[in-house]
Amino acid sequence: MKKLLPAVVALCLSLPAIAEGLLDANTATLEEMTALPHMDEVLAQSVIDNRPYISIGILDELLSADLSEEELEALYGHLFVPVNLNTAAESDILLIPGVGNKMAHEFEEYRPYSSIEQFRREMGKYVDQEEVARLAMYVTLD
Repeated sequence: MKKLLPAVVALCLSLPAIAEGLLDANTATLEEMTALPHMDEVLAQSVIDNRPYISIGILDELLSADLSEEELEALYGHLFVPVNLNTAAESDILLIPGVGNKMAHEFEEYRPYSSIEQFRREMGKYVDQEEVARLAMYVTLD
């Protein structure tokens, strides 16, 4: 028990740092991924071996073989492939946790986006600033 306690404390201390940000599936390390919900070493290594992901939909296809929809949604709160605001398919936008058909439509309605700031302004018409900041973690203009 005494030997296990330091490992448990170290794991607990590392989780808040991971939960505060969103890991990119194209750059996250094996260690970072295995600390996430529903990710074991085999699945994390499979994610690494199949890089790069040009869309979250491709990652979703890989993970869907092993994880339920509920597990995927929980995982996508920590690990994601950024969605290009100007080119993403609606199916990819819908993989952002908490985004439904109406919000996905709003993402698409304002295309093309010239800046992330424009995205924040437009989404701010529908949700509060905290939610806009959360959504902005999932998107890119690259």
